[in-house]
Amino acid sequence: MVRIALDPTPFHHDAGFLGFPDIAARLGYEYLQITPHPDFSWFFRHPSADDAYALKFKKRAADAGVTIPAILPVQRISGPEEAGRLAAVRNFTRVIELASLLEIPVINTEFSGEPSQFNESEDAFHRSMETLLPILEREGIQLNIDPHPNDFVEDGLEGWRVIRGLNSRNVGFVYVASHTFHYGDRATTLLPELGERLGAVYTADTFDHHRSHGLRYISNPPGNEARIHQHLRIGDGDVDFAELFATLKQIGYLDRPDALIVSNVFAEDERADEVSAFQLEKIRELVASS
Repeated sequence: MVRIALDPTPFHHDAGFLGFPDIAARLGYEYLQITPHPDFSWFFRHPSADDAYALKFKKRAADAGVTIPAILPVQRISGPEEAGRLAAVRNFTRVIELASLLEIPVINTEFSGEPSQFNESEDAFHRSMETLLPILEREGIQLNIDPHPNDFVEDGLEGWRVIRGLNSRNVGFVYVASHTFHYGDRATTLLPELGERLGAVYTADTFDHHRSHGLRYISNPPGNEARIHQHLRIGDGDVDFAELFATLKQIGYLDRPDALIVSNVFAEDERADEVSAFQLEKIRELVASS
């Protein structure tokens, strides 16, 4: 029942945006999540796709037998600078229009904002949601949010509190495995708390930057505020995927008809075909054994 989708980011240099469904189908994926691309919707910019281009992509996906369950835009919807926040809301509104046109039921995104300006960013986030939520609810689109490293909220539990405070069933949580250690390494307690509000799970591995007294990997100068993580092949880092999938099974996520698991390895573009095929098989094994 679990839908396993490919994040096509590793293939940006191998094919144009319209070619992504064919790549997904060739690798055995039935599902593809749209992620930032200059020909559709790039980071922090207004989408470049008009309706005709979007419908051309929809036909390419249908011809390839690939379903698009979700789209991932990244906009500064929590930016404390007002002009930038308003631009992000305008850009995000167009993303919602495109999702509706393509009959995509889910938008997965990130909080954005500035961790050094938590209160200002949280206020900006709520002002953006005052505009965006009525549009999402009108279109019947689910929004899921990831507390991404260097967003105004990075801890998993604190991110859930912000989402819950919106008081809207149209907003849920994206659990990104490669952000585990920025979330607080709390899958076994956070996921049960999310329950049915868990909207998507991304699978890629990463190292625990807290290990070896903070020297698992090094960024200079010492003590800087850089956030570091990886999107590695499952098994190449420190994430406990057996524990993660056992918890997903325990809370009933793997039995849901809308369960979505996205493979999003970014570290090995030169082996993108091999790694993507490995991820698909590995995710299937983890689901079956949980």
